[in-house]
Amino acid sequence: MMINNAAHVLALGQTLDSSDSSISSPAPRSRVSSDPCLPERLPTMSILQREAQDLAPKAYLRSLRRSPSPTSSSSSSQEDSVEPTTPSESPGRERRLSITSVVSAASVRSAFNNLLKPTSPKMTSSPTDTMNRLPEFDLSIRDPAIKLLLRNSGNTTPLIHAIRLGHKDVAIVLLGAFSRWINYLEDEEMGKPSTTTLLKALRVNLKLAIDEGLAKHQSDLISSFMQTLIMSEGDKWVWAQVNTISLALNAGAESQPVALAGSVVRSFATRRLGKAELIASLEDYIANATVDLLMMSAWSIVLTYISGEQIPSYYFARDLRVYGAFQDRLDTHKNEIKRLTNKRLKWQLRILSAIIEGRSITFRAKVELLASQLDSATM
Repeated sequence: MMINNAAHVLALGQTLDSSDSSISSPAPRSRVSSDPCLPERLPTMSILQREAQDLAPKAYLRSLRRSPSPTSSSSSSQEDSVEPTTPSESPGRERRLSITSVVSAASVRSAFNNLLKPTSPKMTSSPTDTMNRLPEFDLSIRDPAIKLLLRNSGNTTPLIHAIRLGHKDVAIVLLGAFSRWINYLEDEEMGKPSTTTLLKALRVNLKLAIDEGLAKHQSDLISSFMQTLIMSEGDKWVWAQVNTISLALNAGAESQPVALAGSVVRSFATRRLGKAELIASLEDYIANATVDLLMMSAWSIVLTYISGEQIPSYYFARDLRVYGAFQDRLDTHKNEIKRLTNKRLKWQLRILSAIIEGRSITFRAKVELLASQLDSATM
C-alpha cells in the first residue's frame, strides 16, 4: 500500500513560511488524515498477448502502406526499386512499396511473433510419447498400399465401412493417410493413368466423408478434397483462371487482380462442395489457392518475355509447393527478368515474393497484404 503524504508536506511548508514562526509556537492543529492510493493492476500476459496478436497485423498493414521506397546506392538497384507508373499519376503521389521495405517489415513482424510464442522447457521422450507417435509411423509405411485403402469390396471401401459402423476414429486415421498421400505424391507419378484412377477414387471417398460431417473433426479434409479435385479433373479450370488473372495483373490495380483471384477460387470451391455450413472451413484453402493463382499468373506473364517452364497445375493449392517452384524459377531466370520484363511486372514479382515468403503469417493475412498493394492504385 502507498500512502499519500502530500497534505503533511503542504502543512509543514506553510508553517516554515509563516513570518511569526520564530516568535510564537505554532497553534495546535488537527491531525491530517491519510489518503491511500493503490496502483492499477497490470493485465495478465494472456491478455497482453491477445491484444498484441490483434494489433500487430494492423500495424504491419499500415507500415506497408506508408513505408517509402528506399534510396538505392547504384543505378541498377535504383531501376529495380522504381514502381510502375501510369500517365495519370502526379509527381507528388506517394510511391508504392519496394521489396526492401516489405522484407524489412516482414522481418520485424516475424521477430515480433517469435517474442509472443510461449517457451517451454525441453522434454525428454517417454514411452507414452513413443506410443503416441506410432500411428504416424504406421501412416508412413502404408504409402505403397494406398490401393488397399481405396479398394471397393462388396460395394464398400474401408472408409465407408468405418463410417457406417460409427468408427469415427478409424475414419479419421484413414483420412489422414489420404491427406498424406496427396501431399507427398511425386511429380513423376502425376501423368500415370493409375494415379488418375486413384485420385478419382480418393475424391469420392473424401466427398463422402464431408457429407457425413467428418470435416468438423479433421480440419484438413476440405483442403484435401479440393486438392484431389484439382489434381484429378481441374487442370483446364486452373489454366483458364491463370489466363484471366494474368490479364488482370497486366491491367494493373484497376482490375483488382487479388480480389478477382479470390472470387474465382471461392466460386469454384463452393460450387463443388455445395454445403453452406462448410464455408468457414474453406477459408484457409481459398486463401492458399488465391495466393497460388496470383503466383502462377505472374509467372505466366514472365513466360511471354523469356523461355522457361510453366508451374505445373497439380502444384495448385498444395501448401507452399507453388511458392517453391515460383522462387526457383525467379532465381534461375533473374538476369533475364531484370533485363527483359517491364517495371510493373518486376514490381509485382517482388511484392509476391516478399509477402508470400515464410509461415510467420497465415495465408489469409498474406491475401490481405497483397490486396493492399496490388489492388490499390494509391498507397
